[in-house]
Amino acid sequence: MQLVALQNLLDNTSFAVLFTTMLVFWIHVAFPNLPYLRSLGNAGMAIANLCIAALLGARWIDAGYFPLSNLYESLFFLAWGITTMHIVVDRIGNKSANDTAKRLIGAFTSPMAMGITAFAALALPAGMQVSEPLVPALKSNWLMMHVTVMLLSYAALMTGSILAIAFLIVTRGQDVVLQGSSFGTNLRSVTEAKQSNPETFAAFAIEGMGNVLNSTNLSSANTATLVSENATQTKPLSLRRLTLGETLDNLSYRAIGLGFPLLTIGIIAGGVWANEAWGSYWSWDPKETWSLITWLVFAAYLHTRITKGWQGRKPAILASVGLLVVWTCYLGVNLLGKGLHSYGWFL
Repeated sequence: MQLVALQNLLDNTSFAVLFTTMLVFWIHVAFPNLPYLRSLGNAGMAIANLCIAALLGARWIDAGYFPLSNLYESLFFLAWGITTMHIVVDRIGNKSANDTAKRLIGAFTSPMAMGITAFAALALPAGMQVSEPLVPALKSNWLMMHVTVMLLSYAALMTGSILAIAFLIVTRGQDVVLQGSSFGTNLRSVTEAKQSNPETFAAFAIEGMGNVLNSTNLSSANTATLVSENATQTKPLSLRRLTLGETLDNLSYRAIGLGFPLLTIGIIAGGVWANEAWGSYWSWDPKETWSLITWLVFAAYLHTRITKGWQGRKPAILASVGLLVVWTCYLGVNLLGKGLHSYGWFL
């Protein structure tokens, strides 16, 4: 009973902390000059992350199995994944993001995490929040491997998609010309060098890339040298810090780039588990079908970024569609459809 009471306390605490954190981030966006608000918001996300981890740990001890067997448990694990992704993306953004982008990261990720915990703690019936014995098909070590990886991939993909939506919002009505590559390296100086003196472009590219590769972060890779074969002088060219749009575009790409291989691993692990449990690697169950659709959408996103060189609005729109597809795969199929994955759900 003590563990059950602790779980009830932790799920409500997680919601309250995330709700407060969301307000802190929004106030920081409205009043950027107020000190310490961003640090306070990041601390709130870290506290919520620890509360959810403690909740899942208490539930694991109480139930005797890794808590991923029903909607309540998976929602809190997803919220934990999103708060973890916020911390990761924020750390990445510290190296290259401008101040406005740093404020916007939390302003978009915290409402998503808060909404998930609110739905799990406040909207679900009490009967769906109680641990129940596992059905035979779930009594496998693959439960932790497959479901954990899939939910982490959903968290990363959702984070990347919500940052893509943030990019579309902040650049609405503006002509977007991104100067960075998909990896965040600014190309404005390279373009200027190529246009001003094509003969020295190759030398500039070699020198500039050497500076970037040898640097520990973007701020240390702040100069490149233009060397001419027929001149003894060098011309320094500064690499500017990423703008707001470039930062959101780049962070979205990185989060999706992390989530996609996790999704691939999760689908493969699910196929192996399905063959062990049901005798078939793939049975076109609604969940399996939508997992494939999700994989194809984000594969198309990465293909356009890496192969076609797309940046800006086009891939951001594709990533925004991907957010809807992920939610359909994760929640919609299990709530509205019947299949082999409909354990412990509404229908």
